[in-house]
Amino acid sequence: MLSHFSTRATKTTRPIYLIQQNDFAAFVKKKSKTAQKWSKTKGFVGRAGTHLVVPARDGTVAEIWLGVDEQTFLWDVAMLPTRLPQGAYRLAEDIPADDADRVCLGWAFGTYRFTRYKERTGRVATLVWPKNADKAEVTRLASATFLARDLVNTPAGDLGPAELAAAAQGIAKEHKAKCTVIVGDQLLAKNYPTIHMVGRAADKEPRLVDLTWGDKNHPKVTLVGKGVVFDSGGLDLKGASGMLLMKKDMGGAAMTLALAQAIMDAKLPVRLRALVPCVENAVSGDAMRPLDIVRTRKGITVEVGNTDAEGRLILCDALAEAVSEKPELVIDFATLTGAARVALGTEVPALFCNDDNLAADFMDAGVAVDDPVWRMPLVKAYRRHLESPIADISNVASGRYGGAITAALFLQEFVGNDVPWAHIDLMAYNLDERPGRPKGGEAMAIRAAYALLKKRYG
Repeated sequence: MLSHFSTRATKTTRPIYLIQQNDFAAFVKKKSKTAQKWSKTKGFVGRAGTHLVVPARDGTVAEIWLGVDEQTFLWDVAMLPTRLPQGAYRLAEDIPADDADRVCLGWAFGTYRFTRYKERTGRVATLVWPKNADKAEVTRLASATFLARDLVNTPAGDLGPAELAAAAQGIAKEHKAKCTVIVGDQLLAKNYPTIHMVGRAADKEPRLVDLTWGDKNHPKVTLVGKGVVFDSGGLDLKGASGMLLMKKDMGGAAMTLALAQAIMDAKLPVRLRALVPCVENAVSGDAMRPLDIVRTRKGITVEVGNTDAEGRLILCDALAEAVSEKPELVIDFATLTGAARVALGTEVPALFCNDDNLAADFMDAGVAVDDPVWRMPLVKAYRRHLESPIADISNVASGRYGGAITAALFLQEFVGNDVPWAHIDLMAYNLDERPGRPKGGEAMAIRAAYALLKKRYG
């Protein structure tokens, strides 16, 4: 059960009214003259994302008015837990079950704190569960979000490849899933050469997590997550500013593990597999070099045009294995390119997809749960930019434009078109502070993916 929630109201539990701005005039007419004057004094007009604490005659809190919008509903609520006077609150009126879940999820997100290294003080208010809220679903999605945020926020000194794999093993144990980990030179023996090549320069050995769960007769769904715990750029070394946020380069792995946890907790009727390559892209005498060539798991030879394009290298072997079983669906998550951020900003992940129906369903699911993704094209003509004179393909494009597209095209070489595949290129990080979305690690596209899978298979 989440903290900062309670199961029953008391005499001191104060009501929260949810108000859309268009309805504010009618709403306020029904209130006392004192409350009307108070709202006018405070300049409250029901604008989304604003709230008003209405005092009682004795100076205590009488009720809360919160302006909400259909599109920002969840995040409008997220501001309340840390801005209201400490105490317990409840919804003043019954609302539809889906909206009740959104209220509770927004409240939960507003309570999140990363406290591993620093105590977080300050008041946090409590919400009484609405009677028609799905407590299990809200808890499930909030817990998955918190897991992803915690993993991304943890620096590489405490979250190396071994620790990331251990987190996956802990999730697997909790849900009675099978989890194997291939470590170090065993990656070569098991034919995962690109994962080994990227991670071999680090003191901490690379590894591949392979988690499976569910009835073998259920539809196969495979998740893949980029797990670069820190990216120095390799021999094509990043500058200091470029390395500053590179603890988040395992954000794809965090999304994969968080989504896998939610799927298993919900007991969705799928045969789940999660593949997470865990590496550090470091510099040493054993580091991969520019223009090195590697023969991948699929047999395709890749020329390393840039050692700082390592994410697609570890993903290509994992994706080749993912599609080998012909699952009904493959989704990969990766903090893959800065180009996707230039195109869409940091808050909307880019979706690349080889199946129009899957892409449409993914985008619709994102809108429905306030977790948007935006489809970008797999422009076949751009494949020419990945040509290598001496290998089947280069890991970087020859030009500077369309980087997110060419990265996705590189991955598609290892997926093909026979298996429906969605590739999510995401930031996994909030650069600034907003209600329910503190600066730091962020879960992106996992609630959209969960909603998609629940609709298809639940």
